[in-house]
Amino acid sequence: MSAPKTSAWNSTLKLYRKLGIRYVSMEQTASVQAAPVVEEAVAEPVQKVSEPSAPAIEIVPQQAPVKTPWLTAQADTIEAMELTAFDQDICGCQKCPLGATRKNFVFGSGNPQAKVLFIGEAPGADEDEQGLPFVGRAGQLLTKIIESTQTWKRPDVFICNVLKCRPPGNRTPQPEEVEQCRPYLEEQIQIIKPKLIIALGASAAQAVLKTTESVGKLRNQWHNYNGIPLRVTYHPAALLRFEGYKKDVWQDMKEATAKFKELEGLT
Repeated sequence: MSAPKTSAWNSTLKLYRKLGIRYVSMEQTASVQAAPVVEEAVAEPVQKVSEPSAPAIEIVPQQAPVKTPWLTAQADTIEAMELTAFDQDICGCQKCPLGATRKNFVFGSGNPQAKVLFIGEAPGADEDEQGLPFVGRAGQLLTKIIESTQTWKRPDVFICNVLKCRPPGNRTPQPEEVEQCRPYLEEQIQIIKPKLIIALGASAAQAVLKTTESVGKLRNQWHNYNGIPLRVTYHPAALLRFEGYKKDVWQDMKEATAKFKELEGLT
């Protein structure tokens, strides 16, 4: 890398560090031509002379702008920048065979500064078609569940899945697929920094908590994910098959909203 390019690169990285940004893509960083770096020197008396104005920082548009239809709010925040960069860098993932069978990579959707994160199992047919999580029947039910709390609206939370690609026939994710996708989920959690996590269904709960326990055994208690309170409940798809779970999910959401209000000092 030439000296001018190295200087511009270092200048850009320093700017990102000052802003508190911990993740940027190579494409984003390469699109910024930084202004010349001025080295610090000992001040000496000099004769004032007329100097031309400093050159402006030129922002070169990306040839293929990143589309972020999954952002529902706060698109100009650091978290949004980081999530957008992360999405761009992993959306072409081919680490497992699911990369060859998917129609769309499903990153997630919602507010990048969400205080509540919902984690599901994997995209279904509707999600694979649209590239967004929970947009089918189960997704519509999830929206009702979220908004029935009268505490959250769907655009205010962030929703994603353990797997970012649809398993053929909507089968249960295989252990090796979960392991390949786990780092992506962990990075999303680190960027968003939610105050509360709700795991939807066995696959999500088992993947995040690294356990083999059933939803029945994981419910009715608080778990800890790197200091973040985590609650386990049934997946909305399970409610479509067994209406008896609705009462349990309602109780789980009451516990979750109570904890959220406690964390926010609203009680």
